[in-house]
Amino acid sequence: MKTLKYITYIILLGLIGFLGTQTSRAEEVTGEYILKMIDDNVYLDKAMTEATMTVFDRRGRELSFKSRGWVKGADTRLVEYLHPPRQKGVKMLMLEDNLWMYTPEPTDRIITISGHMLRQSLNGSDLSYEDMMENSQLIKSYDAKVVGKEQYNDRECWVVELTANREDVSYHSRKMWVDTERWLGLKEERYAKSGKLLKRLEILNVIKLKDRWYPKKMRFKDMLSKGKGTEYVIDKIDIDVDIPDHMFTKASLR
Repeated sequence: MKTLKYITYIILLGLIGFLGTQTSRAEEVTGEYILKMIDDNVYLDKAMTEATMTVFDRRGRELSFKSRGWVKGADTRLVEYLHPPRQKGVKMLMLEDNLWMYTPEPTDRIITISGHMLRQSLNGSDLSYEDMMENSQLIKSYDAKVVGKEQYNDRECWVVELTANREDVSYHSRKMWVDTERWLGLKEERYAKSGKLLKRLEILNVIKLKDRWYPKKMRFKDMLSKGKGTEYVIDKIDIDVDIPDHMFTKASLR
């Protein structure tokens, strides 16, 4: 009997120790750590993608755009439209804080997109030009705090609130539901400085790229728009591609 009590005592001690370890691990997970893990997982130093963007208007009509894009670092990106025919050959080039758009037909001209134009809808979608070109690391633009843990689409998620620590970001604050294993923000709400909800983003499908997880299919909703949302699907992605520097020049747009 004494032996049984002793064994039970040892098991209880072990269980208490295990729970204590799990608690301390949970307490060690900070907002800064979560942002770093997201950035390490999602941030692309270089990549080539092919994607389809489908816009659902308020009447239920669908309009799809196919594009090819190249990324190099946080502030260098080139996008070329492949479909529909009237958009074919249109290109967008981002270099640091500058964004240019080239239209081959009928104007054959390059225009600068800046200021309030960056917040305008891209091809009638729920994404702005800023949204489309974004690839910066969250940890460089936001402070974050963990406010809870919830289930989202059967995945365990950290709930994290982000506040901008720079003036030149698109959204003053964000709320993210971050997959605790895959380090992806499966759901995100983006807010203005006034606290008004501007955009909602959901990741519907994911893909694995070597040792990291990446969004495959996403749904965007502009909360100020009457449309039914926009879906963005990555059809192909290559993170081992070599991209020549000359592609990221205004001259190359033509």
